[in-house]
Amino acid sequence: MASSGQALGQRLRSLRISRWPDMRITQPQLARALDVSVPLISSWESSTAPKVPPASRLHAYATLFCTPRSIRDGELTPLDEGDLTDEELQLRDGLLLELLSLRATALGQAGAEPVQPAADPWQFGDGKPVTIVCGRLPPELLARMPYVDPDDPDYIELYTYADLDALFELHGHIRACNPASEVRRHTAKELEPDDLTTHLVLLGGVDWNDVTTDVFYQLGLPVKQVNDWNGEAGAYFSAGTERYGPKLSDGQLHEDVALFYRGPNPFNRKRTLTICNGMYGRGTLGVVRALTDSRFRDRNAEFLIRRFGDQRSYAILSRVSVLSGLVITPDWSAEASRLVEWPE
Repeated sequence: MASSGQALGQRLRSLRISRWPDMRITQPQLARALDVSVPLISSWESSTAPKVPPASRLHAYATLFCTPRSIRDGELTPLDEGDLTDEELQLRDGLLLELLSLRATALGQAGAEPVQPAADPWQFGDGKPVTIVCGRLPPELLARMPYVDPDDPDYIELYTYADLDALFELHGHIRACNPASEVRRHTAKELEPDDLTTHLVLLGGVDWNDVTTDVFYQLGLPVKQVNDWNGEAGAYFSAGTERYGPKLSDGQLHEDVALFYRGPNPFNRKRTLTICNGMYGRGTLGVVRALTDSRFRDRNAEFLIRRFGDQRSYAILSRVSVLSGLVITPDWSAEASRLVEWPE
């Protein structure tokens, strides 16, 4: 029986030689398509002690082998994601999920910690539970909301959540990307200890989400969140001596600032911690949509691959534009949208 590492190697080899019956792809052809060396391709396909390729390479494999249109003039040439049909994208995503699952198993057997799957940061590939944690609206705001009294026959639990737009956007996306995982959602005060050792996603800032407050300052990030709402400076993120705050005019929000952080879960290093955190709820929604919006998520995920590679911890502080109350998804490939990147 093949080991988990050999199982991944065998699958990569089978894609190369058996994906299309009328053309057997050679290792040199695949190496040219992936812009790597032939010995590296051979090491990934080794039948004895195969090396485990980075997740970004598996993304390239899936994009190549999701369509026979990758074969042009007798050579294997990757298509741009924007040129793939909906059916090809669906095949790509299914193949990628399979390869990432094999990769996670191979790394787990070797005792290594899993590296962030690069193709879609919300695709964890290991079938483990995911917990999304939101803040709970404070009492003075709950008093203005209908249906938040548990004794009311029309009680709606989600009305008690802060950042509800971001939660609604993200919960369905994570479930679709991780069909084998249980995806839970809680307010910070509803958590059990076991929830903290799953893949942990924190929505919202350090004012209402107590878990964000507790975790944020343990990470040693060069970016800090200051919630001085009543002070002269107001609320802002700081990086060194620089301050980055939201832009308002006549009480209307025109631009928010939001943080995306990904790294190992400090309560379970085999799982991930993600923070999506704006100064306002629209900032939190914007940074969530950076990796869920179908028009921008692939572009932004590709930027993360290029910028951070296999870094286990990284963060982006970005602008989130708001036009007539509508959140505009940030494009991280545009330099103007990025304020701070870590590691530098």
